[in-house]
Amino acid sequence: MEHEATVEGVGVGVGDDGSGAPVVLLRAREELVPIFVSSDQAQSMQLAIEGEPFERPLTHDLLIEMISEFGAAIDRVRIDDLADGTFYAKIDAEQYSGGERKDAVFDARPSDGIAIALREDCPIVVSEAVVKEAGQPPEAFEPDEGGPRGGPDEEPFDTEDDSDFEL
Repeated sequence: MEHEATVEGVGVGVGDDGSGAPVVLLRAREELVPIFVSSDQAQSMQLAIEGEPFERPLTHDLLIEMISEFGAAIDRVRIDDLADGTFYAKIDAEQYSGGERKDAVFDARPSDGIAIALREDCPIVVSEAVVKEAGQPPEAFEPDEGGPRGGPDEEPFDTEDDSDFEL
């Protein structure tokens, strides 16, 4: 079973070691799935969310332009596996040639798939197994009762596993 997902935001996760890492939060089946990404991927996603073009085409923009030029289209992005803390994804695409449809499936990093889906406005789906293993209730990402904390040594959000996220 698959669940359609939406991107809730891109932010910085803060762990016990104090180091920040970019994270994208996907909402699927009323849970949030945090996926840590590189800072370049986070920037690419944020630009797509804001609808702001970069001064030069980013890799995701170039790939989409090439796919379109070849008469193909992206149908959806699937986050379909999680093994040893690593998420796996696939991009489903189609191409019409000579009146015939040809389907294609490409292995992808979830961060690339999400950045492409945001640009193409195509569905992102997450497998039941991934949501079950990595999903967390939205309350895990809400500020503490006293409201957001703002001190330089304070973490902005509490979660059950001591990993925090700031969006």
